Amino acid sequence: MEKRNLFKGFWTLFKAYWTSEEKWRAIGLLAVVIGLNLAMVWFLVQINQWYNEFYKGLQEYQADSFWYLVGQFSGLAFCYIIIAVYAVYLRQLLQIRWRTWMTRQYLDSWMRGQTYYHLQSSTDNPDQRISEDINSFVSLTLQLIIGFLRQITTLVAFSFVLWELSGEFKFEIGGDEFVIYGYMFWFSLIYSGVGTILVHKVGRKLIGLEFDQQKYEADFRFSMMRVRENAESIAFYRGENAELEGFSARFKNVIENFRRLMTKTKHLNFYVNGYSQAAVIVPLILAAPRYFSKQIDLGGLMQTISAFGRVQDALSYFIDAYSTIASLAAVINRLAGFTEHVNEVQSVKSNVEKSSAPALTISNLNVSLPTGRNLLNQLSLTLENSKSLLVTGASGCGKSTLLRTLAGIWAYASGKISLPENSRVMFLPQKPYLPLGSLRRALIYPLAEKDAPPDSKLCEILMTVDLPHLTEKLDAVEDWSRILSIGEQQRLAFARVLLTAPDYIFLDEATSALDEPRELEMYQLLKKQLPRLTIISVGHRSTLFQVHDTELNLDGTGNWQVREV
Repeated sequence: MEKRNLFKGFWTLFKAYWTSEEKWRAIGLLAVVIGLNLAMVWFLVQINQWYNEFYKGLQEYQADSFWYLVGQFSGLAFCYIIIAVYAVYLRQLLQIRWRTWMTRQYLDSWMRGQTYYHLQSSTDNPDQRISEDINSFVSLTLQLIIGFLRQITTLVAFSFVLWELSGEFKFEIGGDEFVIYGYMFWFSLIYSGVGTILVHKVGRKLIGLEFDQQKYEADFRFSMMRVRENAESIAFYRGENAELEGFSARFKNVIENFRRLMTKTKHLNFYVNGYSQAAVIVPLILAAPRYFSKQIDLGGLMQTISAFGRVQDALSYFIDAYSTIASLAAVINRLAGFTEHVNEVQSVKSNVEKSSAPALTISNLNVSLPTGRNLLNQLSLTLENSKSLLVTGASGCGKSTLLRTLAGIWAYASGKISLPENSRVMFLPQKPYLPLGSLRRALIYPLAEKDAPPDSKLCEILMTVDLPHLTEKLDAVEDWSRILSIGEQQRLAFARVLLTAPDYIFLDEATSALDEPRELEMYQLLKKQLPRLTIISVGHRSTLFQVHDTELNLDGTGNWQVREV
C-alpha cells in the first residue's frame, strides 16, 4: 500500500468509531486518559526539580534536608504511580470499548448479504482480521496516539527547563565571539531529527515484512484447522504425508520471512540501542564544562542531565516507536484490504429481479460463471404450489448454481424470480451445517434457542426422522458434525424442515448419504407432514422421480428442458 493510501486507510478505520453513536463517551474517556498523562508529565517536572535540590543537599552535606527530600520524593512517586496505573487502566477500558464496537461492525458487514460466502476466494483468513487485527489496530493506535501526546507535552515542559539550565555556549571563530543560547536544547533537537531520518531508512522495510509475517502465520494456522475439520476424510485417504508436506511448505514461509524480519530488526536494534546509549553520555559531555567552571553545582548538573534525557526521549519518540509503527502499518494494510473487498462484494448486485406472484415463477433467467461461460439461457417456468420439481443434469452443468441463484447468493445472473408474498423459504445443502453447542441448538438452527419449541416437540420430531437415540442428548454439548454420520446429519436437516414448516424447500442433493429406501421415506415424510410444501430438488437417483411432479434437465451449455415425470 502506498504511503498516501496508508494514511487514508488509517483515517478511514480511525474516524468510524470517533464519529459513531459512542463518540461522546469515547471522547470523554480519552480526555480523562490524556489528562492523567498530562498530570504524569507535571509530576515528572516536579521530580526533575527535586533532583536539583537533592544533589545540591548531598554536595553540601545537608543532613537535615536529606530525610525531608526523601519524604518529598516518596509523596511525588506515590502520586505518580497512582496516576500511571489508572492512565493505563482507563486506556485499556477505552481499548476494549473501541474493539467491541469495531468487531460488531466488521461482523455485521461480514455476515450481511452473505458477504462471508462471496469473500471465500478473494480474502485470506477473515477470522484473523476480525479477531486479531482489530485488537492490534486499536491497541497500537491508542498506544501511539497517547504516547505521542504525552511526549509532546513532555517536550514542551522540559524544553523550557533545559533552555534555562543550558545557559549559553561561547566560542570564537577568526577572532569573533559567538554565543549560542540554550545550546543543549538545540543539540538535542538536531540529534533527534537526524536520528529520526536515519531510523526510517534503516527500518522502513519492516512494514512489508510485518504484513507478510501475519499472512504466513495465519495461512499456517488455517492449514492445521483444515486438517482438524476434515480429519476423517484425510484418515481415509491416508493423507498424512501430503498434509505434512503442506504444513512444511507453509511453515517454511513463516520461518524464511521471520529470518528476514530478524535481520532487519537486528539492524534497527543496533541503530536504536547505539543511539540511546550515545544519548546517555552526550549530556554529560555538554554540561561538564559549565560544571567544572563552577557555573552550576552538582544538583544543577543532575537536573540538566535529567531534563536533557526527557527532551531527548520526547524528540526520539518515533525512533523508539518505529517497530510499533511498522506493526500498525501492516495491520492497517490488512484491515483496509479486508474492508475494500467487503465493499467490492457488497457493491456487486445481482440483476435478478425479485417480485411476488401466486406461485414460484421464473422468467427469462440467465445464469453464468464468473468466467462468462453460460450455464442457463432464458429459463422460464412456473411451479404450482404444493408441487415438486427435480433438477437433473450431468455434473458441472449448473444445478447447484441454479439453486444459489434462487437463494439470492449468486451474482452472475439476470432475469426475474417471483414467489408468493411473505412465503417462507428454506435451503438444504448436501452437507448440513451443525453449529457448535448443544444438540438442541444444532436441531433448531437457524432459530435462536429462545425461540426453540418445547423439548417434547423436539423429541417427537427426532423420533419421526428415525433418530430416537438423540432424544436424551438435547442438552449435550459436543462437536456434533464429527459425532453424527453424514446420513444422520441429513436426517437432522429434515427434522429442521419439519420444525420450521417452510412454504418452499430447496434441496441440493440433501439425501445423497441416505440409501434409496430411506431417501424415499424422507421425501414421503415431508409430503405427509407438510402437504402444502413446494419442493425443488437437485439429485441423480431414480428414486427421486417417484416423489417429484416435474423434471428440469440442464445440459451445461445453456439449454434446458422441462417435462412431466
